[in-house]
Amino acid sequence: MTDADIYSSLTEILQDIFMRDDIVAAPSLTAQDVAGWDSFKQIEVVIASEERFGVKFSSKEIESLKSIGDLALLVGQKTT
Repeated sequence: MTDADIYSSLTEILQDIFMRDDIVAAPSLTAQDVAGWDSFKQIEVVIASEERFGVKFSSKEIESLKSIGDLALLVGQKTT
């Protein structure tokens, strides 16, 4: 899976969760950049990502996520 594929899927996930077509997954995108992104939305993003990519994240991995770039890197590591 390429980085472009990962970011494309993450964009779809974010757009579905936040019901906004203007959100585009980018490496520097953080929760602070998206109105309404709270801890509950974070859980939704993580669960949707696990389902979409067929992976599981540990609590430690989830806590280390600071940006969409971190999530994309983690997905990339787990899907190769």
